Amino acid sequence: ADPLDQDMKPSTATNPENGLSQILRLVLQELNLFYSRDVNGVCLLYDLLHSPWLQALLKVTENCSPNSTTSQLTGNFNLIKVVGILRETPKSPEIQELRQILQDPHFKALLSAHDTVAQKDFEPLLPPLPDNIPESEEAMRIVCLVKNQQPLGATIKRHEMTGDILVARVIHGGLAERSGLLYAGDKLVEVNGVSVEGLEPEQVIHILAMSRGTIMFKVVPVSAPPVNSQKMVYVRAMIEYWPQEDPTIPCMDAGLPFQKGDILQIVDQNDALWWQARKISDLGTCAGLIPSNHLLKRKQREFWWSQPYQPHAHLKPTICDSIFPFLSSFIEDDMKIDEKCVEAVNFSFSSFAYSVPAILCVPDKGEFVGSGQKFFIAGFRRSMRLCRRKSHLGQLRAAEVCKAGGCLSALAAPYEEVVRYQRCPSDKHRLIVLVGPSGVGVNELRRQLIELNPNHFQSAVPHTTRSKKSYEMDGREYHYVSKETFESLVYSHRMLEYGEYKGHLYGTSVDAVQTVLDEGKICVMDLEPQGIQVARTQELKPYVIFIKPSNMSCMKQSRKNAKMITDYFVDMKFKDEDLQEMEDLAQKMETQFGQFFDHVIVNDNLQDACAQLLSAVQKAQEEPQWVPATWVSSDTES
Repeated sequence: ADPLDQDMKPSTATNPENGLSQILRLVLQELNLFYSRDVNGVCLLYDLLHSPWLQALLKVTENCSPNSTTSQLTGNFNLIKVVGILRETPKSPEIQELRQILQDPHFKALLSAHDTVAQKDFEPLLPPLPDNIPESEEAMRIVCLVKNQQPLGATIKRHEMTGDILVARVIHGGLAERSGLLYAGDKLVEVNGVSVEGLEPEQVIHILAMSRGTIMFKVVPVSAPPVNSQKMVYVRAMIEYWPQEDPTIPCMDAGLPFQKGDILQIVDQNDALWWQARKISDLGTCAGLIPSNHLLKRKQREFWWSQPYQPHAHLKPTICDSIFPFLSSFIEDDMKIDEKCVEAVNFSFSSFAYSVPAILCVPDKGEFVGSGQKFFIAGFRRSMRLCRRKSHLGQLRAAEVCKAGGCLSALAAPYEEVVRYQRCPSDKHRLIVLVGPSGVGVNELRRQLIELNPNHFQSAVPHTTRSKKSYEMDGREYHYVSKETFESLVYSHRMLEYGEYKGHLYGTSVDAVQTVLDEGKICVMDLEPQGIQVARTQELKPYVIFIKPSNMSCMKQSRKNAKMITDYFVDMKFKDEDLQEMEDLAQKMETQFGQFFDHVIVNDNLQDACAQLLSAVQKAQEEPQWVPATWVSSDTES
């Protein structure tokens, strides 16, 4: 006989006929026959099953496995037996550590608490079933839910034909959904013993509201419970939504309000009109109802068909917010910016004062900055900045944006699918786009950021159709091109921004930005908000930072010595109406384009704002960010 037969005696703690050790002994007896025949693989299996550690593990399992109701109630008793077995097991660091854990007073107290709880009966007391049940009686389910501070997470409705009260939908994350006992389509028969036949949904809700503790439902289950097989989708809200202002929502209390730019987790799209979602900032809560993409676009079409014909209306920046009375209002008119107020040159923020070099006001000089070491910063010339507000190609630009599927089509989409994107060290840097009203300090913040590390941050070299001057170099101040070449870049959608100044065209191309990124640097540029959507491509992956002015009192103090560049080379101090215009314009920008802003900085102190800008730029390059899903899918496909 094999020595193992003597070693594998049934444990006294288990039934010798049903114990795992007994089964293992019988398996080894069978393997012993094949072992003598030297069958391939049997030796390895035989040695494995014969190993002492496996036998010890089986003994522990036998003592911990519940064989009867009594064994479930004696956790401490089983613990004593397990510790005894470990004493007989060959010493090892793992065994010593396990013994210490099992003998710890806290662990023993936990098992003692288990034994105490296990002896109590927590099953609800259900009424007995009647003896005589008619064959025509529908199968019913009795559901007991304990009412707490959390919402039930279910809505009900009245069937139009039969008058039955049905579960309309089960909200993801609610008490009903977590119980797994209620489904959309279930017919309510009773609530806490009260028949709901002939009642209105409001009356049933009143019964639920008055209930305390356990709520008992008697329901006729739906024949085929709905199964949510859709994957989770994350979207960026491109509109605002307020359920209390929406008369079409099925249940206002179940609605989820959100603002532009909020990231939503869509958990259920089974309903073609109303999705279930929750904000990523509050994933632990119950989901809420939001209008589906299909519903919003249908309302959009209905709105357009109901409006009188307006020639060239497609050139105006309009989005679906203005379509629905229950959504926030959007654009009243095109943004009108006073051409005199373009950029401040001498700011004084709090106790820290700085002065932009006077060379900014003279477009006939080079633009070198730095102490000891000279380097050139392109894109800061007065003519380049003024042309952004005086584009005679305004209609051409609007048509080009519409043709390219730009602002109008993108803004009209209520939701934009997004994913988490982490830039790899080998990938190109993301384009940094600064946006803000004139006079808020966008240009100065961009300049200071580049001056911090010109080998790491750089602006793109603009294009122009004017002639090169004697002291200028092609590719340094500007890329000098013909008007035909410039307009070709516009029509081929390779211009991020462009405009006209004194009969010449100026603009920044995608290729100029790519040149900076190809050098391994971070390209920093400022854009008018209308140009954001043109830059939002998989190619550039822009990170948009909105520079926002502080309140009026702070601006009066910080800009008391500031001046503006005008079209007539006159430095003018800020007036109260200029500051008010800046504040109003900033609010308008945030209202119209806030969904595209990845970060917001309030520029009430230049030093603090510059530090915040540097931190935001680093996070954009190094930390995961929400970006349009098309950017990442394009990377995967390529």
